Amino acid sequence: MNQRFVIPATVAIKLPPAAPTVTLSNTEREELVARIKRLLTQRDAVLVAHYYVDEDLQRLAEETGGCVSDSLEMARFGNEHPARTLVVAGVRFMGETAKILNPEKRVLMPTLEAECSLDLGCPADQFIPFCDANSDRTVVVYSNTSAEVKARADWVVTSSIAVTLINHLKARGEKILWAPDKHLGTYLQHLTGADMLLWNAACVVHDEFKGHALAALKRQHPDAAVIAHPESPTAVLQLADVIGSTSQLIKAAKELPNKKLIVATDRGIFYKMQQTAPNKLLMEAPTAGEGATCESCAHCPWMAMNALRNLAQTLDTGANEVHVDEAVRVKALRATQRMLDFARSLKERKPLGD
Repeated sequence: MNQRFVIPATVAIKLPPAAPTVTLSNTEREELVARIKRLLTQRDAVLVAHYYVDEDLQRLAEETGGCVSDSLEMARFGNEHPARTLVVAGVRFMGETAKILNPEKRVLMPTLEAECSLDLGCPADQFIPFCDANSDRTVVVYSNTSAEVKARADWVVTSSIAVTLINHLKARGEKILWAPDKHLGTYLQHLTGADMLLWNAACVVHDEFKGHALAALKRQHPDAAVIAHPESPTAVLQLADVIGSTSQLIKAAKELPNKKLIVATDRGIFYKMQQTAPNKLLMEAPTAGEGATCESCAHCPWMAMNALRNLAQTLDTGANEVHVDEAVRVKALRATQRMLDFARSLKERKPLGD
């Protein structure tokens, strides 16, 4: 008899109140930037920023020898940089990942209230029993998860290496329990044919992109290419010319011959994408259409909490330090380090071990 699985219901996610619009004068911005640069030097700190945060923070990270990247490169950069303090502009799981890899360093964030809907949609107290009930499966969790969830996993993975890893595990005959993003999980399952049991969660940004509205936009701009993050729904991915992680989409924006690009990911990426492809017209994939709520409108409300003012305050006071229970950290490190080792082996083209 085939074993039956009960897939968990979607965990209700409460979005934060909309952040008030703060307009800085040029003088205020220049003063804040100068103050932050001075504090980064004084605190022996380096700024690591995700592609989705405000462009002021991305620009500042670039100007101070920091890093603007996807979550995999953020983790790798922070692990290899000699600074004693890491300042992570992003969401909570990114700060936790930095602490998991760097227990000897102080990890600060502009705010500790910046959550992630995928992290919130996979609470450890529900996920761990689900794993225990399916103990014959290899547990692979997306990096967008808490330290406690990572501690229960066999592997942590980012979207940039997910396809390669799932193919690797499939070739070894392993059945997979995947969490938390159902859209990315469905995409991986379709692409690899692996035996995958999927957790039921989604990113509040990517889940709102609408296939019908995207098709209509394509008809208006038949010369435009669609590039999409695999956290998007299947109906969107079916219309995409390129599907990939944030770093892969930025690369595609540069290399595609199309002068117009419809982008199905958080619009925070436009800052770096425009740098890479300055002569391209970038359009947001639509969140309008049947069933639309536009709760996020192509920009993560938690990423939007990161700003120059709270970054300066954090550096000034040492507030918003990230802490991870040591027993949890040690367990989470195993799966996280496996991810980095796997990514390094791909880069070096070495044979993949266990």
